[in-house]
Amino acid sequence: MTFQDVARLDHQALAANLDTRLAGLDLAGRLSLVAGLGRAVFTTSLGIEDQVITAAIGTHRLPIEISTLETGRLFRETVDLIAETEARYDLEIIRFYPTKDDVDAFVETYGINGFYDSVEARHACCRVRKLVLLAQALSGAEIWITGLRRGQSGNRATTPFAEFDAERNLIKINPLADWDIDRINAHVASEHIPINPMHARGYPSIGCEPCTRAIKPGEPERAGRWWWENDEKRECGLHVSESHASDAQASEDPAARSSVIQRASAIR
Repeated sequence: MTFQDVARLDHQALAANLDTRLAGLDLAGRLSLVAGLGRAVFTTSLGIEDQVITAAIGTHRLPIEISTLETGRLFRETVDLIAETEARYDLEIIRFYPTKDDVDAFVETYGINGFYDSVEARHACCRVRKLVLLAQALSGAEIWITGLRRGQSGNRATTPFAEFDAERNLIKINPLADWDIDRINAHVASEHIPINPMHARGYPSIGCEPCTRAIKPGEPERAGRWWWENDEKRECGLHVSESHASDAQASEDPAARSSVIQRASAIR
């Protein structure tokens, strides 16, 4: 058995332990626990659930980095919300942008809006504008915090509180996994958390402008994402591995991950 095999087993055991521990804590407790395990990075798309997490980080002054993938095709409302949120909670949201060379290469191959033409082209666009940036945002991180919830789509219905992301070799934390949209909305209202005004216009899930539409009554929360594709489980590859995703991942040193396991030994 190689060192990598041992490290993977240890991370899987840690994730299973955390999944149990996090279930019994409130949001602030969940974030405080994982913040003490190592370098933690929260990647936000500025959606309503992500705003709940950002508010908790800012309110409790938790040592968690916050990053966003500024794809270059976000809605103006989303971009404006970044600055508003920073000012409200006195924190920094680190922006990651695609390179001109990568975008130009995509356009040369597929066309500026070629993602409408095929799933392959859409995955290529997501890779350039999201996956490459995610790899940069998570470089050196030991904990990845997300806003995934079980109620967002059928594909996310079994989302755990903690899991080992073998592709990125880190622990992925989903602190709102058990929150439904009613609880999210109530919390936002009670805490006066700033949110994207597009949510009130029928956009529960907001991504890049060309790839997001308002949903119709009765449709799932994420039905407005890449609506022209037929696959009900469609994703961009950030949370569900796509065949192209490995191209975007930065190489990792397994030894650098061992520190998170050592720091977590007290909760095993």
